[in-house]
Amino acid sequence: MYRDIATKLVAAIQDGIFTVKLPTEAQLMERYQASPCWYTIRKAIDLVYQQGLLRRVQGSGYYITNIQLQHKTVVNLSARSLFNSHVHPRTLTSKILTFDTIHGDSALSRKLNIPVDEELYRIIRLRYWHDQLYCLERAYYLRSVVPYLSTEAVNTSIWDFINEAYGIGIANSDDYLSLTNLNKEEAELMNLAQGATYLALDSCNYYKNNGLLDFSHTIFVYPDLALYFHTTNLANN
Repeated sequence: MYRDIATKLVAAIQDGIFTVKLPTEAQLMERYQASPCWYTIRKAIDLVYQQGLLRRVQGSGYYITNIQLQHKTVVNLSARSLFNSHVHPRTLTSKILTFDTIHGDSALSRKLNIPVDEELYRIIRLRYWHDQLYCLERAYYLRSVVPYLSTEAVNTSIWDFINEAYGIGIANSDDYLSLTNLNKEEAELMNLAQGATYLALDSCNYYKNNGLLDFSHTIFVYPDLALYFHTTNLANN
């Protein structure tokens, strides 16, 4: 239940319902009809805090973190373990270029540490934010974990579909940020100059028991985009 409440708290922050400070624990318990146990609300708040969306002020409560940078569009990469709070903004639209089933080759096998010929969903899509090209995304989902994906999910939110259909969420991720020069195919798909340099994110996402869920390669082309990470020094906790 605390994960569900944490998801709702994140949505409330993103939607501007909570803009400065969270309500008290008692108010949140009433709002989300939590159990009488304080543990549920405190665990939910702690989960949101771990995503870098809150800062704790002793004796005063939890305040909404302002991670916006002047003239920048900021995307919180730390919040992927909560549903409805992924790498991408919540209002993206998609143009599907490829949606099919393939069997992994030796290159994918080495990259993902999976058996050769593992059956995968392959998704290549352009994503748009405010009618402007945001990214080119290539993603591979293991069909042994996600037996079925709908076209509607690929057009909207794959993560929401997986959560609702299979009850699976991201437990942890390995992320690699790099600068990439567009090859001929990428440039043609995005109608951009071949060789142009953009930021790329390679992600391997894992669910419980460290099982691989998917791999994605995303090239961000949205202007003035900033990617935010939140880290916690365990020695200070």
